[in-house]
Amino acid sequence: MSEAELYSDFHLLPLTETLDEIESEFSKHLFLKAIMNGVIIGAVRAYRQGDTCYVGRLVVHPKFQRQGIGTRLIEEVEKIFEDCTRFEIFTGHKSIRNINLYKKLGYKEFQVKVVSEHLQYIYMEKTKERTPCKVNNCI
Repeated sequence: MSEAELYSDFHLLPLTETLDEIESEFSKHLFLKAIMNGVIIGAVRAYRQGDTCYVGRLVVHPKFQRQGIGTRLIEEVEKIFEDCTRFEIFTGHKSIRNINLYKKLGYKEFQVKVVSEHLQYIYMEKTKERTPCKVNNCI
């Protein structure tokens, strides 16, 4: 909701996505959630394509923001997809807190896409060197 308010657009996909649409992504995406006292207070999705892990839909309940939950969720995705050499995430151009978080985690802007006259997506990536193989005959 905070992003929708920021952009004055309450038709953003996370707000309009149906339960069936979300459930269909379970087979393609990893879903992680942060839970406190039995209540989901944060979540993130990710999937791998080639050597890239695409991170998306990072959300943290407003009462729990700025407590490291988003950071921990992204770091957990990076651990799970540790064999990826590239991680990609995007956010809207007005989402300064998101952009600053991603920068703090080592992500750098590499592309801006104009979606409408009121919205631009800022694409950010984090790359790492491939770890040399320590086993004979590996590819």
